[in-house]
Amino acid sequence: MAVYQVLFHVSDNETWPKAVTNIENFLKDVGPSGATIEVVANAAAVMTYYNQEKAELLERMQQLAAIGVKFTACRNALRAHQLDEQAKPDFVEVVPGGITEIVAKQAAGYLYIKP
Repeated sequence: MAVYQVLFHVSDNETWPKAVTNIENFLKDVGPSGATIEVVANAAAVMTYYNQEKAELLERMQQLAAIGVKFTACRNALRAHQLDEQAKPDFVEVVPGGITEIVAKQAAGYLYIKP
């Protein structure tokens, strides 16, 4: 069982590189089985999931997803930015509302980090 439950919140595109590096470094310290990690992207941050110019960053996200990090996108933000939910990367799960997801995870005991 994971020692930590951690929720990373990303709401702008500029924060993504720092957030991904934070997650990678955290997992180096605790190991992949040492944490359950979810990343909630809302507001403008959802656009990075669709930005092919960020291929290297998306590859790092996909590698993290492959070892159990959950990446989510706020459906409200996808709609606000006119992004096709069906065109998102396979490793991204859509949640109805990013803020609602954050509140639910915090209520479930997740530690909140906003890089």
